[in-house]
Amino acid sequence: MRVTFLRRAMAALCVTCCLLSCAAAETPSPPAPRKVIIDQDAFGPAGSNMQAILMLLQASEVQVLGITITSGDGWRDEEVKQTLRLLEISGYPQVPVVPGAVLPLINNPARSKAWESLYGKLYYKGAWTEQWPDQGVNRRTPHPNDPYLVPPTPAGEPQLKALSLSAAEFLVQQVRRYPGEVTLIAAGPLTNIALAARIDPHFAANAKELVLMGGSFNPQASTNAFAAEYANAPRREFNFRWDPEAASLVLHEPWRHITQVPVDPTTRTLFRTDLLQQVAQGPARFAAYIAEFGEPYPMWDELAVAVWLDPAIVTHSQLLKVDVDTSFTGSYGNTLSWSKDEAPGLGEQLVRIVLGIDSARLEGLAVQLLTRPNPNH
Repeated sequence: MRVTFLRRAMAALCVTCCLLSCAAAETPSPPAPRKVIIDQDAFGPAGSNMQAILMLLQASEVQVLGITITSGDGWRDEEVKQTLRLLEISGYPQVPVVPGAVLPLINNPARSKAWESLYGKLYYKGAWTEQWPDQGVNRRTPHPNDPYLVPPTPAGEPQLKALSLSAAEFLVQQVRRYPGEVTLIAAGPLTNIALAARIDPHFAANAKELVLMGGSFNPQASTNAFAAEYANAPRREFNFRWDPEAASLVLHEPWRHITQVPVDPTTRTLFRTDLLQQVAQGPARFAAYIAEFGEPYPMWDELAVAVWLDPAIVTHSQLLKVDVDTSFTGSYGNTLSWSKDEAPGLGEQLVRIVLGIDSARLEGLAVQLLTRPNPNH
């Protein structure tokens, strides 16, 4: 009788363990965080560059592996300091900041001035701009001829330090560490991405995808003044124009997927005063930072981040082969495009171009993320 009892007890225990194992197997585990590196010309304080970074930091399902910095809107070292201070204020000191390229691959101030003498003045030249445009920019001190001058940071001097390796090395390192998992969101000129691709020929193929903010096709002016520069130069956009050779190189790399957010859909976006006020009055640690330094700009970089976080924001897109004009002509830096079967066949990649968006959904996502009360990582 005792043996029979033990056998029955063991059988019952096995059945119980099996049921518990099946129940555990049926319970879905939480999805792994989406890994991302944002490559940015992070000029601040606040503004589209910094708010795009904050949106990624605040997204609970995202793991920001690092922020790589390139010159563009401002000079690299000044941008690095602005970004370090942003991380301190927002409560994300663990996120690495990695300095990248100071100058484009070939383009430089002398070439830029020579181009202007032949083809007319450029509306905006980023770090090379001698006099900033009027739209909302009131705290910048231009120093176009001194890349290594680092003025005091309006938001305060950071205590955090940047990593000692280069952005290109960091990008290669992380993509090798997580093959097929890392999204690169390039929201500034593409110099760092181009250098990484030259360090490691497998870099692009091993990344999960590239999301870039840059280029221009046929933007339509809206009710704000920021689209006026495209009226007579619809294919010219700053990120591509700053380093056309890097942009062309990157667009010929064998990425698994490329999503391009050009200027076109951003001309009808604006981080309006009422949106800034919502963020400034919210519970996020950086609310006072936005209250003091936020200004109404088109949502250039916020849109690139939002399209990745919530693809439903896109209402219209198109697949095209894309390149950048690198001839030193009046079209230098302009966006080139062809339908799938009409490209020259010199390695141009198929790119998903975002052309239409749900502006209300974009604004809602941006405000939602920028008003979250606590750091998520």
